[in-house]
Parts: sequence; structure tokens; C-alpha cells
Amino acid sequence: MLYAAPLGVGEPSRIGFIVSKAVGNAVTRNLVKRRLREAAALSLCQHGTGLAVVVRALPAAASAGWEQLLSDYNAALAATTKRLGGSVPLNASSNHNGTTTEGTPRA
Repeated sequence: MLYAAPLGVGEPSRIGFIVSKAVGNAVTRNLVKRRLREAAALSLCQHGTGLAVVVRALPAAASAGWEQLLSDYNAALAATTKRLGGSVPLNASSNHNGTTTEGTPRA
């Protein structure tokens, strides 16, 4: 499940993850979190600013491969941003405005 809300213009996007014990043991939960973080980092090229995202991993994420998880994440993000309409600006370039791909400030 993916929830999104628009932020102020120019604010860097923020992405959070919820992976409960229902997903699996600690090793499985961390694997799912790492994969979701990478999927989110890839999506920052288009949504580097103006979007707050919360991703809730469902138990089925534990048995999903990387390709399936990535396509599910991208589909959920596309559907959510479509519902938000024009309130989320898309970045035309891959400039992350002083942040790394994870969204953390550069030193």
C-alpha cells in the first residue's frame, strides 16, 4: 500500500516505510525495506520535490522478487500521483537539489 500527499513547492520529497512483523522475521523485513528504499530512490528522479510518501509493506512482499516489488511500487506511485492530479510537480531533470538519491542532505 502506498499513501502520498503533496508538500510545498520546492520542498524535497520524503519517503517513509512501514514493515510490520506480519511480513516476516527481522531478516525478511530488512530485505523488504532495502528493496523498497531502492525502488523509492529510483522514483526520486521524477518526484524529487513536492511529495510525501508512506509505503506500507504487506505480507506478500516477503515472497515477492525484486522485479515484482519494483513494478508494484511504481504502479502504486503512479496511481496515487494520478489521483493527486496536478498538485505534484514532476522534475524534468535528474537534479536532486542538494540531496542524495535517498533524500538525505549532502555533506
